[in-house]
Amino acid sequence: MNPIAEELNGVIQNTNPNIYDMLSNKGKQLYFPRGILSQGAEAKEKAFRYNATIGIATEGGVPMHLSSIMSSINVDPEQSLNYAPSFGVLKLRQTWRTHIFNKNPSLSGKAVSLPIVTNGITHGLSVTADMWIDEDDVILLPDKIWGNYNLIFTVLHGAKIRQYPLFSSQGGFNLNAFEDALQKQALDTKKIVVLLNFPNNPTGYTPTVAEGKRIQEILINVAEKGNNVLVLTDDAYFGLFYDDTSMKESLFALLTESHPKIMTIKLDGATKETYVWGLRVGFITYGTLTKDNPSDIYDALEKKTAGAVRGSISNDSHLSQSVILGALNSENYPKEKEEKFRVMLQRGRRVKEVLANKKYGDVWEVYPFNSGYFMCLGLKTVNPEALRVHLLDKYGVGVISLGKSDIRVAFSCVEEEDILTLFDIIYRGIKDLEKVSDH
Repeated sequence: MNPIAEELNGVIQNTNPNIYDMLSNKGKQLYFPRGILSQGAEAKEKAFRYNATIGIATEGGVPMHLSSIMSSINVDPEQSLNYAPSFGVLKLRQTWRTHIFNKNPSLSGKAVSLPIVTNGITHGLSVTADMWIDEDDVILLPDKIWGNYNLIFTVLHGAKIRQYPLFSSQGGFNLNAFEDALQKQALDTKKIVVLLNFPNNPTGYTPTVAEGKRIQEILINVAEKGNNVLVLTDDAYFGLFYDDTSMKESLFALLTESHPKIMTIKLDGATKETYVWGLRVGFITYGTLTKDNPSDIYDALEKKTAGAVRGSISNDSHLSQSVILGALNSENYPKEKEEKFRVMLQRGRRVKEVLANKKYGDVWEVYPFNSGYFMCLGLKTVNPEALRVHLLDKYGVGVISLGKSDIRVAFSCVEEEDILTLFDIIYRGIKDLEKVSDH
């Protein structure tokens, strides 16, 4: 094992040995190399004549560039064309952590790591799997999930997914099924991995405040009995909450510093929060409880995570990070965010109004939703894939079919005035297929 990895492992073991035990075999071997990077950093500080260490081309003391490229970029070459650190641009990391604290009041008085920048949340999940997931590890997820989890965790990392029903018969988060799944897994493995994605993709559901508190209690109870609990919070759609019943902060905030055997990892990003899907800027942030100052263990975990980033993509786009940082520091940012939130809020509320019409009750069940981009319908009479194809071919309407009974509707990309028409067309499509099956 590399001596730097051994050094980082020692820091983690001395600060909280439970966290070390949760690392994957690969995670224990990960480190951030010194070598060329440290030599380059030293040269940047001291090489006053010629700096022949960096792997870029320069001209006139700035990164070499083409006018045909820079004519489309309103960002200085140093902040757009140059390599960013594998950790991410420091000012962006600091600003994003402040953003996390501002949006999550339950973090007040707690310590979390500086976020590591990833190439979107998908890459963040993959890096997290590198760090924490071994082959044959079991990940607990609800029965309604983002399909990419299968690729990331099972195909690419060899883990197993075990599922529990997301919704109870009363229509909220299925706390009993969640607790039962945890207790059963606790009998099989010392390390339990839980992924919590709220607002949920595909259903658009976020737990109520009471449900969130109970989720926290259930996880602490499992840790109290001796299991190490690794909790991943996929907060991709964070902030898009449309009614008064849902939590308005991440479960990361409740679980950080809740128990020394609970390691919480927040995966979030600018992708959806700032409406920049193609800029690909995500973050990984750690929160746990230690007996001493947590800065040492966070520093070690940040270095291992940055090593995983360096070993996969080297670093994220400097241009994207500079654009996001500029937006976050803009005095207009809060107002602009609120304006776009209002648009999404009105669309979500309009969907609820439309679906309250009892005429739809004979063809679908509306799953609970209160947040995010999506909502799901459970079809009662037709196959979802057959409906998807029929809606495309006859009406030019696209939806996503899921499993044996569900379709996902992204109301995020439908104008408010078109929502009634959209669901009427879906209803009409179902009736078309019912007539065909009757014959």
